[in-house]
Amino acid sequence: MIKQQDVNNFINGQIILSNQARMEIISPIDGSAISSLPMSQKSDLDKAVEAAQKAFVTWSEKTLKDRVQVFFRYRQLLENNLEELAELVRIENGKTMDEAKAEVFKSMELCEFAVSMPQIVTNEIQEVSKGVECRIERKPLGVIACITPFNFPNMVPHWTVPNAIVLGNTVILKPSELVPLSAMRMAELLKEAGLPDGVFNVVNGGKEIVEAICDHPDIKATSFVGSTRVAKIVYKRASSNLQRCVALGGAKNHLIVLPDANLEMTANNVVASMAGCAGQRCMAASVMVGVDNIQHIINKMIEEAKKVIPGENLGSVISKEAKERIERYITEAEAQGAKILIDGRNAFVKGFENGFYVGPTIIDFVTPDMAIAKEEIFGPVIAIIRAKDVDEALKIENNSNYGNAASVFTESGAMAKRVMEGASAGMIGVNIGVPVPREPFSFGGWNESKFGVGDITGKSSIEFWTQNKKTTTKWNPEDKRDWMS
Repeated sequence: MIKQQDVNNFINGQIILSNQARMEIISPIDGSAISSLPMSQKSDLDKAVEAAQKAFVTWSEKTLKDRVQVFFRYRQLLENNLEELAELVRIENGKTMDEAKAEVFKSMELCEFAVSMPQIVTNEIQEVSKGVECRIERKPLGVIACITPFNFPNMVPHWTVPNAIVLGNTVILKPSELVPLSAMRMAELLKEAGLPDGVFNVVNGGKEIVEAICDHPDIKATSFVGSTRVAKIVYKRASSNLQRCVALGGAKNHLIVLPDANLEMTANNVVASMAGCAGQRCMAASVMVGVDNIQHIINKMIEEAKKVIPGENLGSVISKEAKERIERYITEAEAQGAKILIDGRNAFVKGFENGFYVGPTIIDFVTPDMAIAKEEIFGPVIAIIRAKDVDEALKIENNSNYGNAASVFTESGAMAKRVMEGASAGMIGVNIGVPVPREPFSFGGWNESKFGVGDITGKSSIEFWTQNKKTTTKWNPEDKRDWMS
């Protein structure tokens, strides 16, 4: 991979050189070092918060209509720089170029929702008594923080940043230390779009910065996306320090497949859901619960999975450690009696022998007690559990600790409705392998896939990133006195 410029922090509109210890950034495509970043300390965060506090004073006073103008220009810059932005995603995350471009397109869509805010966020006014008027206005919180994962280095920051800034807040972004390149380019483009200095800041680093964000008395709210284990820690720590917090965790998404499901559509959707983005997305299919006789669908899935080729239309996983962990789950399931129908272990990509690749993997006759059926794999792997009927399938789905997504594949409206009502997940699909809501609908799961109130995108995010100011006025002393007087 082509070596990139070393990463530093972005504070108050400037790239700030750091004297802290540095960590190499490894491209998962070929295992080479492509850059480095500083492992920042609390003092670096303090400088970013100070800059954001100063910027908040003037930024929050601007009208909503004025604030969205920046994101009109910024959205166009995303489009103008599509190839470059997608290439950054590809080299730091390992996605295919098509997947990387799709990620940037989704970021554009998130900006489009943000610029629609003047039509959505309107004040409420009502005459509640003779000559007495009540008014509710939405006001920003102040300095907020956004902690993002490695799997979508361009898109996931856009779940928070456009909405939070348009609503009048100022932001500290802490990207995953594995993929900081996209975040830094985002900062440069926002500045080019006219965002005032200090409104958006990037502080790079690891665990120490996450803890400092959760503890900082001047950060009013934090959004987090990552594993469930860390999401729990962040939510507890941030909320115990009186911050608002929404923390999205992991997933174990179940696809319930009935025998009457459309053969082509089901096989294509299940394989695409399982293998897209190398399975490194919290909406990926992880468990397929086959109801009754679905062997014909499994046979078609095998046929489709053979078309998914590492290094061509299947990207790498994020690290050597991730590859080893995924392959351990496969090996363990096989040792416990599951049958490997398609084996992605020991994937080899010519010319990229040191890359971190796992091929598409389909495992049949998995039982609900196996680790591969219960734990998040985060790779291009699907476990098939057999069920005699929909009630048993739903019981299997309901027993999961997670609750991000669930889908059903069937031609029966009655069966689809049964799963829609009975699945314990925040996002449901019918004949859709990746049921991600589009704006203005919000993204967010249930159970141990999300901690906190509200969702991270769409209309639900408006409530999270603002607070209500209620004003009651009376200008008519001649009117009869009542309880409102």
